[in-house]
Amino acid sequence: MNVLLVEPQKAPHEAEIGSDLKAMQNAVGGYIQAVYPYDDPVALVCNEEGKLDGLPLNRRLEDYDIIAGTFFICGLGKENFASLPPELMAKYKEKFARPEQFMRLGGHIVAIPMEPEKNAQSPRQKKEPNHNER
Repeated sequence: MNVLLVEPQKAPHEAEIGSDLKAMQNAVGGYIQAVYPYDDPVALVCNEEGKLDGLPLNRRLEDYDIIAGTFFICGLGKENFASLPPELMAKYKEKFARPEQFMRLGGHIVAIPMEPEKNAQSPRQKKEPNHNER
């Protein structure tokens, strides 16, 4: 099934995952929970225990929650989850385009949009020394 995969600190991207429970659990790193916060025929599938497990905060869910850990957006079939149609893929790719950092401000949690990581290497990692350099 073709889904929009949204990882913490990264831009969302299209991904192909299996439609079975194990494949969906692998995609989010644990037990799945589906929520339906949008009027479109889509599900947001996340790790049910993401906050309890201390997964990194990812994106805000409208004005009432924050998703912790990786999640995906998929379409809804008659009885099961389905591939996300291209027009909804584009819509939610735009909606979740910018990762968010969270901070407490005046008793509220505020989401601050930021630029996605360019690659998997952390900017804090040091470059491996070249053995020819001295």
